[in-house]
Amino acid sequence: MNAIDILALANVIVAVRRLINMTPVCPFVKAAPPDDVSSKRSVETQNKNSVEQENKNRSESADSSSIQAKCPFGYDASSFKLGPFSCVICQALLFESSRCVPCSHVYCKACISRFKECPICGVDIKKIEPDNDLQKVVDRFIEGHARVKRSHVSTDGKVPGEDKHVKYEDVSLERGAFLVQQAMRAFRAQNIGSAKSRLSLCAEDLREQLERSGDKPDLCSQLGAVLGMLGDCCRAIGEASSAIILFEESVEFLSKLPTEDMEIAHTLSVSLNKIGDLKYYAGDLQASRSYYLRSLNVRRDAVKKHPDVPSLVLDVVVSLAKVADVDSGLHNEDAAISGFQEAINMSESLTISLDEASLEQRRLSVLEFLRGQVAERQAAPST
Repeated sequence: MNAIDILALANVIVAVRRLINMTPVCPFVKAAPPDDVSSKRSVETQNKNSVEQENKNRSESADSSSIQAKCPFGYDASSFKLGPFSCVICQALLFESSRCVPCSHVYCKACISRFKECPICGVDIKKIEPDNDLQKVVDRFIEGHARVKRSHVSTDGKVPGEDKHVKYEDVSLERGAFLVQQAMRAFRAQNIGSAKSRLSLCAEDLREQLERSGDKPDLCSQLGAVLGMLGDCCRAIGEASSAIILFEESVEFLSKLPTEDMEIAHTLSVSLNKIGDLKYYAGDLQASRSYYLRSLNVRRDAVKKHPDVPSLVLDVVVSLAKVADVDSGLHNEDAAISGFQEAINMSESLTISLDEASLEQRRLSVLEFLRGQVAERQAAPST
């Protein structure tokens, strides 16, 4: 296993641990990076805002009736329970709805194709039939979801017979957040077709908004993140060329934004690294090094602006290792050893607080790998 494979495996392990310990990060929700100390404060802030909102609602109820909208199928902003249009396997909305024979339970085609027995009732599956009528209903639901607002019951906004104003709210999440949430569920369950479908709809919506309003920073950020997710989908099913196109487009939109924002800098650098990885596995080491170096420069700039965030420093360490590994592949061993040694020095000087155990574990794992790389090259006979 080469250095790029080991680093990729380490990043996958870290990503899985983060998924276990945190809720998914949606590009439509402004959130601090998982390793940032401010992430701890976010829960406290949310609780405080929740209390303030509750108090506000109570004060408003004295002179008005608040009717909070509720999606009749359970897909609303306050809860994400499974509804009648959900696949119980991937827990996302049905995609290519398929009905089991003889029990008639319905799942996504990709999900149920892995089973010989129905996951709900346990009966042997004789065959799987497409349920096109149900899928049309699901598609119509997705098309209208988060776009519909309840109309007022009367032209003056009052309930007949009562002298109280009624407040009407959106039925659910913003459409983009709703689609991404469904896509993330499907992706984690390896239903890549479903994830791609939802993300493609989201990207289409964002492109339409950009055409109408110009390159607004929030829209560029969201589209850049969604395109990166689509690239992940293509990479997961072996469509390397399509993945590269999507990652490059993600980089294009994210590059329009100021990298003072740590989240933007991180997402941009990750997209660049993913292109570098794909070029590396395709054997194009020069192109791979170019993308790795661009990612390294983005991360160095981020550290200059936020020197007290250890996760950013560790990102620089990983990027140094990627560039050094490619230098070794290009037979430039002096540059490789120099790069690995710089990464070692930076990692050894990094101080991580006791309450960030996962980050410290990652640092020690990367440091052990880096020392092994230097020792291996120093022990190799010179040619």
